[in-house]
Amino acid sequence: MAPADNSASSTITLHVNGGKHTLPVDHRTTLLDALRERLDLTGTKKGCDQGQCGACTVLVDGRRAVSCLQLAVAAEGREITTIEGVAEGDRLHPVQQAFLELDGYQCGYCTPGQICSALAVLDEHAAGWPSAATGDVRPEAGPPPLTPEEIRERMSGNLCRCGAYGSIVRAVEQAARTTAAQPVTEAKEQLA
Repeated sequence: MAPADNSASSTITLHVNGGKHTLPVDHRTTLLDALRERLDLTGTKKGCDQGQCGACTVLVDGRRAVSCLQLAVAAEGREITTIEGVAEGDRLHPVQQAFLELDGYQCGYCTPGQICSALAVLDEHAAGWPSAATGDVRPEAGPPPLTPEEIRERMSGNLCRCGAYGSIVRAVEQAARTTAAQPVTEAKEQLA
């Protein structure tokens, strides 16, 4: 019988914002800590470190994820987008622009997670996914109108301790009109 491998670390490759990063990590390292401490991508914020505030929200394979609850080793080989990868050079993504124009932030600490979550909200809505606020969830009903109630429900996993919720909802509404609910990759291609 072969001895068990008791190694507590691995070398992994993370695909972040279109680049590949190979790094050794302890198996207990969260994706959040790998991004912030190992890759110096400090836009993703550590809020509660318990998956309850949404400040650490990133996109993993286009879906939102609270990075404080995901292990870095579990993200190996998946496409990760942080706030640093949303804009195209100096040109802001329409969601970022809407947050800027409509004051969808106050202190700004939660804003990166709010923006990443808003990107996923627009994709989920465009795909016809219902929320708890959706009145008619039958597939043939199609996507519900993206009302303030729908946006609030879909963004409810992201807290803003400053209380900029009204501006955040307006920013998501404006971004939905501007991007016509395109996936983040398509919107980035149009910016190029």
